[in-house]
Amino acid sequence: MDESYIPIRLKQLRTKKGISATEMSLLMGQTDNYISDIESKYTTPSMEHVLLICEFFGISPGEFFDEENANPLLLHKLISELTPLNDQDFDNLFNLLLEGQKKLKN
Repeated sequence: MDESYIPIRLKQLRTKKGISATEMSLLMGQTDNYISDIESKYTTPSMEHVLLICEFFGISPGEFFDEENANPLLLHKLISELTPLNDQDFDNLFNLLLEGQKKLKN
């Protein structure tokens, strides 16, 4: 992970959420160009602001910095929906997923 990770990840998540840099900046209580400045590498957010960005997206810092996870917003939402399932429902859903993957491969 290098210094361009935060700007790239921020833009990726913001774009997936469908929000402009200006709108996100203002919703976070910052100047209208704050997010744009981070994405353009004009400024580096403090750790406090990284945490606020994570809070804005509703993800943990671990999810933000997980380079393997291309869509932490959707994965976080999916896990939230799966958590209350009982064992039988979870098994049924998992088996359905496996069947769907087999059909896609064929």
